[in-house]
Amino acid sequence: MTDEYRKLDPRVQKWVFKQGWKDLREIQKKAILPVLAGDRDVLISASTAAGKTEAFFLPACSAIADIQSSFGILYISPLKALINDQYRRLESLGEVLEMSITPWHGDVAQSKKIRAKKNPSGILLITPESLEALLIRSSSWLKQAFAKLSYIVIDEFHAFIGAERGMQLLSLLNRLEHLLGRLDTPIPRVALSATLGDLEKIPLSLRPNQNFPCEIVTDNHNHSTFRVQVKGYLEPLTNTADKYPPSSEEQICHDLFRLCRGDSHLIFANSRKRTESIAASLSDLSEANIVPNEFFPHHGSLSKELRETLEFRLQKGDLPTTAICTMTLELGIDIGKVNSVIQVTVPHSVSSLRQRMGRSGRRGSPAILRMLITENELIPSSGLVDQLRLQLVQSLAMIRLLVANKWFEPADTCQPHYSTLLHQILAITAQWGGVRAEQLYSQLCQSGPFQQVTSTHFRMLLQHMGALQFLTQLSSGELVLGIEGEQLVNKYTFYAVFNTPEEFRIVAGSKTLGSIPVDSPIIPEQHIIFAGRRWKVTEIDCDKKIIFVTATKGGQPPSFGGEGMSVHDVVRQEMYKIYCEGDYRIVMGEHKVDFIDSTARGLFGEGHHYFQASNLRSESFIQHGQRTYILPWMGDKTVNTLSALLLQSGFKTGSYAGIIEVEKATVADVKQSLVKALQRGLPSESELAHGVPEKHLEKYDEYLPDDLLTQGYGQRAFDIGCVSRWLHKEFCKN
Repeated sequence: MTDEYRKLDPRVQKWVFKQGWKDLREIQKKAILPVLAGDRDVLISASTAAGKTEAFFLPACSAIADIQSSFGILYISPLKALINDQYRRLESLGEVLEMSITPWHGDVAQSKKIRAKKNPSGILLITPESLEALLIRSSSWLKQAFAKLSYIVIDEFHAFIGAERGMQLLSLLNRLEHLLGRLDTPIPRVALSATLGDLEKIPLSLRPNQNFPCEIVTDNHNHSTFRVQVKGYLEPLTNTADKYPPSSEEQICHDLFRLCRGDSHLIFANSRKRTESIAASLSDLSEANIVPNEFFPHHGSLSKELRETLEFRLQKGDLPTTAICTMTLELGIDIGKVNSVIQVTVPHSVSSLRQRMGRSGRRGSPAILRMLITENELIPSSGLVDQLRLQLVQSLAMIRLLVANKWFEPADTCQPHYSTLLHQILAITAQWGGVRAEQLYSQLCQSGPFQQVTSTHFRMLLQHMGALQFLTQLSSGELVLGIEGEQLVNKYTFYAVFNTPEEFRIVAGSKTLGSIPVDSPIIPEQHIIFAGRRWKVTEIDCDKKIIFVTATKGGQPPSFGGEGMSVHDVVRQEMYKIYCEGDYRIVMGEHKVDFIDSTARGLFGEGHHYFQASNLRSESFIQHGQRTYILPWMGDKTVNTLSALLLQSGFKTGSYAGIIEVEKATVADVKQSLVKALQRGLPSESELAHGVPEKHLEKYDEYLPDDLLTQGYGQRAFDIGCVSRWLHKEFCKN
């Protein structure tokens, strides 16, 4: 063993020896000194199963081994399941050190919590929501229980950055240091993650006021092996005589049954509906073949018992088990050895794909990723999206960015998050009983995470909260909870700031077609895809949560819909590069590696041929029948902005997979309109947001003043600066 190993507590060294490890991993060696120092924040970034958890806990447990009457380590996780998993993993180390390890969330027995309250020590494993509850309801106990707190460690840190839950977490950590009187002697924060883009900017996300140095620890020599394959499928749209070819879904399910049966796998289907559909089809195939069922769904709507039963079956590993899941198994709970990960749709992001790929290849075996991508059969009325084979090419671009460029999407840390700010104002006021406005602004905005919020906007928010009776100002000048504020804070749901997007019913005439989450701009006269058909939005009833639509005529609609504001500029630019080169392969040394099957290769050839024939290398505007298409090859925020500009000018538009479709318009008309908009001055993001009827995305958006709601939504949905640059480049390039 190395010199670093000898700096660990002898009992920890003994535990390492008992594990049968010949040596510590590189990331574990490199983390020992920075963590033991206790005078800096530490960011530990390495691939899944590289040993990040032990990289922190081995030195941290050595440092706090003799601390009594106080928790020494506060471990924060985004998932209760991950807390339960870490509790199991740390039990044997805790026994060797005679150190208590306490999981703390809503499913933990009260008896465990009572024991910890009587004798706080060792490690506390908790979610942000449970920490919020303790700060509000038990702050005096917390002050005593964390009196000697030495470390705060955040697992799966990427899951928090830039999100409302991450803003709450950063605010919680500031409030904790304030409560403990540790503003001048900060508690070291340690972040663990396998998926962090733009590493150099992460310390700002870990401690926004930057009053403590941060050391980044990465695993430079971790050359994990992996195998990647993309399989293409064709969705038949025509029948010949009495012959009905199998649907792409049937083809995929038969391949999944063949590929997965007899081993353990994860199948990511992105939506709960498709997860259930595939699980049911695979179960039916098991029954038809008279074999035991090995296929089970896993998503957030299932009961805790069903999810945990499946997780335990995967961990135990004595029965072949395939989980068909949404994002629920993307994060790092230990699910044992999984032979492969299969993605049956285009992933949401490269970072998501990286997380999922990392779930296989554990314990020495190579990571295996398969992507099964469907494209529609081409018919005379096929649209541009189908002709270009965009689903397939986006998948190829994401794999190239992941494997060759090692690029992930950086978090968007420029949002004001007014909804979470409102929540934290109420939480701090409830915690202290009363607080002055300037103290709130100092703690939350000047030294806290809400640094995008100006004093003017903060004052506007406080005044609005007063008008809603969330806050009341005493004659002393202190702010206390008002009647409505007390009612909101006293609800058990208050501690969480995250919210799932609201489901809106889609209604055509008197018929309900289904429901969709509204997580991207929906504007009257916009065209959307739903249930395999094109629809024009005629009206939006925000109170009743209804989107009224009428059918529109046109060619076969694409099966590929956008994913809100998720696709990044870099992904679409990589797609453009692949089309221009006519080559999707990955360069490895002196060779180019092909990773797609013959069907996918044929589909790519069709897409590339259409790209060339339409001269899309140099043309961003093309005419197709009575429609004009705009191909900016930019991310969803840019596409949303261009679509909104055209809607403002009276055009009927829709956007699919990064392509904007303008109905009954010539290229000349569309270009002229955009040039005029550029000449008279583009509207602001807030002005565009005024045209979006439903702007409630975050949990407490409904309580915001209209100006702040509109401004926040505009910043999240639109990017005028990027559109301005694109338009100048487009119209000045000749």
